[in-house]
Amino acid sequence: MTEPIRIGNASGFYGDRFSAVQEMLTGGPLDVLTGDYLAELTMLILGRDRLKDPALGYARTFLKQLETGLGEALDRGVKIVSNAGGLNPAGLAQAIQELADKLGLHPKIAYVEGDDLLGRAKELRLGEPLTANAYLGAWGIAEALQAGADVVVTGRVTDASVIVGPAAAHHAWKRTQYDELAGAVVAGHVIECGCQATGGNYAFFTEIRDFGRPGFPIAEIHADGSSVITKHDNTGGAVTIDTVKAQLLYEITGARYAGPDVTTRLDSIELDDDGPDRVRISGVRGEAPPPTYKVSLNSVGGFRNEVDFVLTGLQLEQKAELVQRQLEQALPKRPTELKWTLAWTEKPNAESEEEASVFLRCAAKDPDPKVVGRAFSNAAVELALASYPGFHVTAPPGDGSPYGVFRAGYVDIHEVDHVVVLPDGSRQVIEPARETQQLQSVDDIEAPMPLLQLSSGPPRTREVPLGRIAGARSGDKGGDANVGVWVRDEKAWRWLAHTLTVELFEELLPETQPLIVTRYLLPNLWAVNFVVEGLLGEGVAAQARFDPQAKALGEWLRSRYVDVPEVLL
Repeated sequence: MTEPIRIGNASGFYGDRFSAVQEMLTGGPLDVLTGDYLAELTMLILGRDRLKDPALGYARTFLKQLETGLGEALDRGVKIVSNAGGLNPAGLAQAIQELADKLGLHPKIAYVEGDDLLGRAKELRLGEPLTANAYLGAWGIAEALQAGADVVVTGRVTDASVIVGPAAAHHAWKRTQYDELAGAVVAGHVIECGCQATGGNYAFFTEIRDFGRPGFPIAEIHADGSSVITKHDNTGGAVTIDTVKAQLLYEITGARYAGPDVTTRLDSIELDDDGPDRVRISGVRGEAPPPTYKVSLNSVGGFRNEVDFVLTGLQLEQKAELVQRQLEQALPKRPTELKWTLAWTEKPNAESEEEASVFLRCAAKDPDPKVVGRAFSNAAVELALASYPGFHVTAPPGDGSPYGVFRAGYVDIHEVDHVVVLPDGSRQVIEPARETQQLQSVDDIEAPMPLLQLSSGPPRTREVPLGRIAGARSGDKGGDANVGVWVRDEKAWRWLAHTLTVELFEELLPETQPLIVTRYLLPNLWAVNFVVEGLLGEGVAAQARFDPQAKALGEWLRSRYVDVPEVLL
């Protein structure tokens, strides 16, 4: 049996803490340092970069971090694996080599490519996107590390792959060791988003004693696929069963979590306390991966602009109706989409002007930048002396800006050439999975266990915010949103599973009522997960709603009042 491999992560998104690479390298022992830079929105940003300069298309922040981090990693024997290559992993590999030459360093550099399907988009019936990238798996990374690479950069791989690859290489796993691979996927899913595993975006954040500057997470992955999630000593934040559970519920759907190398059974996960800031993950089961790769497709959807009117004092609804009517009459051409939103934040008899005001936002979208440019914003500002009393807006008139649209596509795994370029320059094709299995859903069971039983009679309840007993974590999956809700003991789980139905969820969050909402049960985690289709419109880059990535959707749910048995309070 090989010793566990200790993998730390230093980035959860493009723009994460710049100093994290140095902090992780110098904070304690590591075998591998990873970084995830590629969110769906990031691919759009990199696509626009590449339009301006074909030599770009990668996360330039990562290269700057290596100016000090590369030498430190080589001195300490820490391998670096990152998806910062984005749309141009070969370009990033070359830039790292030039940086190393400048610093007098001699790293062995490899890169993974083949995910970019833009040139074949029409042939593969993917439309005419700005970017088209298949989510590759971990075996190109594993091959590069086994060939002696010190640095491996990739294009679009699944977020967990930068962790699974090093674990697979270290433990010499075979491609059909699905349980081991699934265990590494779970560990990777926990640490891929950085500080979200150590207390960031955590529902019960007030329970964390040292929350000023959370440390980044580490996964110690064993040969059997089990792992321990931890962090460096003397760093902020905390690693607990609940911080880990919160991240496990982030941006998932049901019990089966599909990937290019393995389909992970999230309903098999077991979590145990392993000491201070240590949580053990075990029992994870895996199945053969699906026969298709998911493809990230980003396009420019058109142009958008917005204006925020400030309404103060009395007759707020009448003021909103007046300015809405005036602006729509004044527009030279009505945009394709015109959306009005009134945010009620005012207090009666307010002691400050700000507390006496609300914001009325008008957002416009159109394929023609002129329609939503100055013609739109000037029409709003020209009402300044001819509209409601107290008229003012939050910003001067401006031009429209392009917005992106995300959608997912799927292609047969044999249509994608997964290639690793090794440190010696040789190219090796990674064969697609030989064994595949169509993804199947695990049905929601409406009565997973007996109802909460009290000593006698009907339970006495109290109307309180759901967050008094439940945590939540929410996020985006293209145009869909997911909300994971969990409780912290079996008694509360019995109540949650029977009470928080789709019907109650839609009642608590009225915005979801016109949409398709699906509930999934995860009894091992005492959790339910809801997927809301279409809540985010055409994806985060389209900015379709107030919270475009649904990051706070779970906190809104926790703030809503429900009848909770007093025994649980």
